[in-house]
Amino acid sequence: MMAKAKTKSKSNIGELISGLVLPGMFVAAWAFALSGSNAPMSSAVESTDINTIHWLLYFVGWVMLFSAVMHSLFAKKMAKSIGWVTNGFQYEIAAVSLGLGLACFYAIGRSIEACVAIALPVITFLFFAGLNHLYEIIKNKNFAPNNSLVLIYDFGMSISLFMLILPYINI
Repeated sequence: MMAKAKTKSKSNIGELISGLVLPGMFVAAWAFALSGSNAPMSSAVESTDINTIHWLLYFVGWVMLFSAVMHSLFAKKMAKSIGWVTNGFQYEIAAVSLGLGLACFYAIGRSIEACVAIALPVITFLFFAGLNHLYEIIKNKNFAPNNSLVLIYDFGMSISLFMLILPYINI
């Protein structure tokens, strides 16, 4: 009995730590942006806002690449940590994550227009992913850390990027 309780406790702590990774990446992205240093792959920029966009996209790029690996090579473990059952849709998430991640890195070294162009699908993807996680919490009472704590990242990053790119959208 005691061994089971310890395993369950270790599992819960591991899930909590895993669930804190994305919110931690969001906080780290802002910390680096506020430090005033240039994001990797970024040339000197004329605006603090553009530098902040570069930092946020840099961290989004890494998160998306990590997501691509986790949703493909470790699909069953990832699904379980979110409170899902593995299915083929996870491989689609992996594919889109790979594309978004690579495009984020590409955009950082280019113009603000390139950053806006990749920020729009990133914002859309993260915002609607957040809505889906919120739906899972409300409808299915799915409070798994990788389903609930991810809301900080999904909404925080999408809203931050949206507010930062808004002045650069020329419609």
